[in-house]
Amino acid sequence: MCRSLPSNQILSIGSCRRATTPCQASRAVPSSAPLPAGEVSVRFCFAATLVTSLIAGVAACGGGLSSQPNPPPPVPPGPTPSPAQRTDVVTYKNDLARTGQNLTETVLTPANVSAARFGLLRFLATDGKVDAQPLYLSGLTVQGATHNVVFVATENDSVYAFDADSGSTLWRVSLLGSGETPSGPHGCDQVVPVIGITSTPVIDRAAGAHGALYAVAMSNAGGDHQRLHALDVATGAELFGGPREITAVYPAPGGGTRTFDPGQYEERAALLLSQSTIYTSWTSHCDSAPYTGWIIAYSQTSLAQTAVLNVAPNATGSGFASAGPAIWMSGGGPAADTSGSVYLLTGNGAFETALDGNGFPSGGDYGNSFLKLATSGGALAVADYFTMYDEVGESAADLDLGSGGAMLLPDLTDLSGTARHLMVGAGKDGNLYVVNRDSMGRFSPGGNNVWQELTGVLGGGIWSTPAWFNGTLYYGPSGGSLLAFTAAAARFPGSASSRSLASFPYPGSAPAVSANGSANGIVWAHENASPAVLHAFDAGNLAHQLYNSSQAANGRDHFGAGNKFITPMIADGKVFVGAQTGVAAFGLLR
Repeated sequence: MCRSLPSNQILSIGSCRRATTPCQASRAVPSSAPLPAGEVSVRFCFAATLVTSLIAGVAACGGGLSSQPNPPPPVPPGPTPSPAQRTDVVTYKNDLARTGQNLTETVLTPANVSAARFGLLRFLATDGKVDAQPLYLSGLTVQGATHNVVFVATENDSVYAFDADSGSTLWRVSLLGSGETPSGPHGCDQVVPVIGITSTPVIDRAAGAHGALYAVAMSNAGGDHQRLHALDVATGAELFGGPREITAVYPAPGGGTRTFDPGQYEERAALLLSQSTIYTSWTSHCDSAPYTGWIIAYSQTSLAQTAVLNVAPNATGSGFASAGPAIWMSGGGPAADTSGSVYLLTGNGAFETALDGNGFPSGGDYGNSFLKLATSGGALAVADYFTMYDEVGESAADLDLGSGGAMLLPDLTDLSGTARHLMVGAGKDGNLYVVNRDSMGRFSPGGNNVWQELTGVLGGGIWSTPAWFNGTLYYGPSGGSLLAFTAAAARFPGSASSRSLASFPYPGSAPAVSANGSANGIVWAHENASPAVLHAFDAGNLAHQLYNSSQAANGRDHFGAGNKFITPMIADGKVFVGAQTGVAAFGLLR
């Protein structure tokens, strides 16, 4: 049965619900309350009775009320931009193509982003590491007032809603179940010291009464759990009967099944919401073999599982060439086009060079591949693919295409006047692959049948995702400069059009762009150093650095040690950067 919470714990509106499955109710924690490891700060009550905003007490799931102190007054709102200026950032890298560009930025320009006028405004402290990109909604009503809100997820399984203008905490929930803690690192350093919410969530502002934020949280209570949550963006309350325990089975070739083990996998790749479906995609936990490549889809309104695809059902080995492939993309998310097709890159792993009559791997294993997934009828299937001719050797050498993310380019017109539908991807081998989404090239042992391949132009390799602006592609290889490649006639030059003077240690940088339409382009990049550094470059010439957070005297703009796979998020004149203990918020200084 469900029990009442102690009187000093305040539930978010609508967070306690009548249980139809084991008692688990989402609790919003006062912003002043600490969250020590292992504290039971969320219980789940899976199908709920909404508590009204006028009730200060908490309705126990049996229906009674316990006496509670009056809730705190609403947090005063920050200044709200006019509707013409409003920007929402609801998914990783801003859009389903994963271009990383915000084209509605009217405040920040190359003229005012300098150490004299721009810097660290505040630090939004959290209970743990922030690996996921922050998200943003403008003009959201919370506690009866209008706020610009930045949403932050942590590896301690907490989700925060901060007023983006004042830094005040609007609500905070923990997604841990009763008696649970975040999962541990399982003996490796991929994510340390704990694993909770690693992947970037996704928001649908039209879902539910106020909008919904979807997140995958990993936890442990004697065994590992992976759950999909849908949270009301105004309150943090669980929606749609959530959370949903993530389980899956898939037919194995020759009979039997493959079973998804929540402790074997980690949701590193950002979530994708496309055509009312949430797509999760899974990497191995600590490269602990045997592992396979899972994509698991859910309805955004019911959280019911709608489709499962395993892109390595035969992978039973322990080496890089025979296990996997995993799907991780250094935190990048699968991309989607307007027809609903889903695109992603896979990592090292099994691949059958013996092809069927249609040119597909005979056993359905797709190591080191570009994949296009058909989603019609709610099913998931590989519709087309590209795999490099030397895939077996690349996998054996851990050259991992899947360390980079997929990005869909806008239509580019070639010399014949034909509009080409292209995508780009790159991995540890330092090659840039440009693939025709209409005919991806598949596998040929004699060479790569792709639209364009630029060998070695990303020296140092890619552990990041690219960005796009005004016909230019931006990549940040590990240990190298930030690079720009400007397209002409649907092709890219064999060397960078411009490059930064600054270099970026492992894992390189995952750039993002702010601009006002086609004007005032700024490329933002995070440097994984100690202290971490936020850089801003002129999008037209990366050799022109506008700002970095180490320029101001006395460490004015320092925000702690760096972290890997971080991409800045820009909205309404501010830049938000994930860090070890929270999020740094930058903007124009007063």
